[in-house]
Amino acid sequence: MTTNNTNAIIKECALHEPCSYIAGKSQSIHYKIIHECTKEQCEALILRGWRRFGSMYFRPICQDCRACESLKIDVNRYNFKKSDRRILRKNAHLTTVIRQPTLTREHLNLFDRYHRYKHHTRSWDAPKSDPKNYYASFVQGHGDFGFEILYFEGEKLIAVDLVDILEEGISALYCYYDPEYGSQSLGRYTLLQQIEFARRLGLKWIYLGYYVEECQSLAYKGSYSPSLELVGRPEEDEIPIWKEIGHENNPL
Repeated sequence: MTTNNTNAIIKECALHEPCSYIAGKSQSIHYKIIHECTKEQCEALILRGWRRFGSMYFRPICQDCRACESLKIDVNRYNFKKSDRRILRKNAHLTTVIRQPTLTREHLNLFDRYHRYKHHTRSWDAPKSDPKNYYASFVQGHGDFGFEILYFEGEKLIAVDLVDILEEGISALYCYYDPEYGSQSLGRYTLLQQIEFARRLGLKWIYLGYYVEECQSLAYKGSYSPSLELVGRPEEDEIPIWKEIGHENNPL
């Protein structure tokens, strides 16, 4: 289906393919390609369990599986643990730059190093990064709400955190970092920085995307508390209901 309006061209389709998260399973994914998406449109989709890569929005619509759970962290109620504070101190010397997403050779080289590392440690696919694909996934479609947070040790780029800064929260899109700095826990550090940044901006939530207990690369999201999970798969004309994990009767 293709829909045209004053600010977007929307193309929709559903694809059935091998599951990205659980080996041996298949998945059904609903895709939208939205050009010139507004911040309000983006947040409305994120609140209903969609994710954004470039101009593409997607969410699982598997009929017999609910393993993918959309989570968001309650920013104001999050208490930094001792280990969190240790990670923040360990990386306090890093320089941070926030700007709209860009594409440089430095980005691509770091992206390659990260995915080669994940290929060896987590058996991820490790195709060599392609400028066109990177641009389509991480630069295109950012509108006035998509940003990259760059982390430097001296002059060296060691981490890139891609986020959408929306009206009520920050949507965490993708993070990659230099595996040589593994002892600095850069993945956790960038997320803790998101929480601190959201507090400074007066935002309520960190939209974490999908938590999948059986997927090692996504299971870590369940350790952030308090957090809420989306109930069901609401359509765009339905009000999304989020419930606090561990409090079945407390929808928010």
